Formats: sequence, C-alpha cells, structure tokens
Amino acid sequence: MTAYDAMVLAGGGARRLGGADKPAQLVGGQTLLDRVLAACRDAGTTVVVGPRRETVRDGVRWTREQPPGGGPVAAIAAGLALVTADRVLLLAADLPFLDRPTAARLLAALDDEAADAALLVDAAGRDQPLAAAYRTAALRASLAALGDPSGLPLRRLTTPLRTVRLADPAGAAYDCDTWEELAQARERERERTEQRERRERREQREAR
Repeated sequence: MTAYDAMVLAGGGARRLGGADKPAQLVGGQTLLDRVLAACRDAGTTVVVGPRRETVRDGVRWTREQPPGGGPVAAIAAGLALVTADRVLLLAADLPFLDRPTAARLLAALDDEAADAALLVDAAGRDQPLAAAYRTAALRASLAALGDPSGLPLRRLTTPLRTVRLADPAGAAYDCDTWEELAQARERERERTEQRERRERREQREAR
C-alpha cells in the first residue's frame, strides 16, 4: 500500500446518541474506534483527534481541536499538525465496516495527478469526506485559505479540492449517528459472522 498517514476524528457531542461516547460503542465485540484503527493499521503515523481512550492499537498519537468542540475543520487542523506523509486518510471514528481494501482503494485513486482528494459516495449519492484520502499539501493549502477553522462546516474545506468520487457497493462508508443505525450495524456484523462461520465449517468438511 502507498505510504500514508491516517487521521481519525473521534470528538463531537454525539447529540443524536444522547451524548454517549460514540467511538466507544461496540460492534462485533470491538469499539467503533478500534474497528477504524484496524482499517488503517499500516499507516506511518495514526493521529486520533478527540478525548484519549483505551484502544487495542499501540502507537496512536492523540490531540484535541482548539477550542474543544470547535468542529471538524478545527479537528482536522489539529490533526494535520502531526501528519508528515504526502497522503493522509481522513476518517470518522464511527465507520464499523471500513476495511483495509477500501483504504487502499482510496489511496490508489490519488495516483491520478489531477486529484487532490478521493472519497466514497454512499448508496444515497452523498459524498463522505470523512471516508476519504487527501493529498496532505492540498488539504493544508485549503485549510490555510480559511483562516480560523473553529465552527466552520467541513464543506468549506473540501469543496475547493479536485475530488475523485468512488462508489461504495460494500457499504464501507456506513456510519452510526443514531441508536437505530448502531443496532443495524450490530445486526449486519452478526450476519457477516454467521456467514463466515458457515463457510469455514463447509471448507473444513470438504477438506476431510
């Protein structure tokens, strides 16, 4: 995989979850944050922007946006201060089905010299700028043009960038903003686990 850093945004108030700690919610026995960290585990540097939490991943660098609660653009500004690679994966902390092949696909899309960014487009046709890869220099330049990042909407940062949009047939950009979406993610993971176990049992029988 192309050398890259990763930045995971794990702050926010989770208002639609009643203020619960969203990155710490479990899907398939793992926290949402740990699932995202697994998808980018071969990053050179992994930065998590948000309150420090226990994770199964070693070597994560932690930082906070200024002021705390200042929004996604302020969080990206804080994270970029720790990024050194030419390419950076920018990820929300609530993507339970993000995986390494999808991360590799996003990074590979930046091989197009005309592209500053590559992002997933969900089944409803919505851009997912927090399931994306960016050229670090382009992201920094766009950020510098904004001035104070606190409270700015993410689209102010990403709209000026030359962007490649990738279909997401596997639903890797599925996020968990509500309790209903979290319940659906848990059910989807349960079904995937059952399918995998049935396949393994079948393969074991065939190997005898």
